[in-house]
Amino acid sequence: MSGAAGPLLEPSAGEQPGPSGPVLVHARGLRKVYGGFTAVDGIDLDVRQGESFGILGPNGAGKSTTMRLVGCVSDPTEGELSILGLDPRHDGPSIRARLGVVPQKDTLDEDLTVRENVVVYGRYFGMSRAAVRAKADELLEFVQLSDRADSVVEPLSGGMKRRLTIARALVNDPDILLLDEPTTGLDPQARHVLWDRLYRLKREGVTLVLTTHYLDEAEQLCDRLVVMDGGRYVAEGSPADLIREHSTREVLEVRYRTDDHEPYAEALQRLAQRVEVLPDRVLLYVQDADETATAVLALGGERPMSLLPRRSTLEDVFLRLTGRTLVD
Repeated sequence: MSGAAGPLLEPSAGEQPGPSGPVLVHARGLRKVYGGFTAVDGIDLDVRQGESFGILGPNGAGKSTTMRLVGCVSDPTEGELSILGLDPRHDGPSIRARLGVVPQKDTLDEDLTVRENVVVYGRYFGMSRAAVRAKADELLEFVQLSDRADSVVEPLSGGMKRRLTIARALVNDPDILLLDEPTTGLDPQARHVLWDRLYRLKREGVTLVLTTHYLDEAEQLCDRLVVMDGGRYVAEGSPADLIREHSTREVLEVRYRTDDHEPYAEALQRLAQRVEVLPDRVLLYVQDADETATAVLALGGERPMSLLPRRSTLEDVFLRLTGRTLVD
């Protein structure tokens, strides 16, 4: 599923090489303003070949606008942007021919069959009938839809439609696959099936750029990610690096039989490096959650309803950086 060759931006002198080499997406000081609203506010961006790069943030953070800029369907208001070594202001059609796009909402033709949706889309890229039919069969096998190839799209489940949308986006062997919130609205089983397909693409060296407001999705799929809020970056790094920098090794979740956990925070504060009070629990950020659980029980007084030791996650990072949960 390799993409077409073309001019690329090489790393600057002294810069450490990325996962597989050259930079495919390069931006500096990128801004997008709609009237009086700034959707993207001066971000820098580098995505390298073979990387799985995630843009994480709540609704309205600027994720989808960033994807529209990278997908060459919206021009930046200010800043420098290069996609595949080309200028999207002048080379938009050439760039779009080398991208695969999975939009937030499926745009499948529900009156056509599963195979016909891929074949028709492939013909837009000038592929011969024989080549596109062979490619369609290959992709439908990859997304586990071969047994539904001759079914019309309309009755398919949401997960099947998302997998078909991904198959369609891969028909031109794109250099970059853009996925805008690919699993929104799917049940947990469908999400995990889709994650498996995306993970396989990453293993094959396909460059992925995805937005999501699911923290577990970002942690599963992304080599590197940025957290966006209000059109700006709040943090950047690999999931492990972000957790290491902004959280502790482990977390102890403490629950009492109450709707107000604030009164317990002061007593628990001395047992942790940091305390986060949520409506239904208190989070203690510590290095050893089991040891801390023993210390909580030794405090005496009201016994907690539950004590849950766990490792730190990106959700803990997000709480630290923004003070609220990710999905508004």
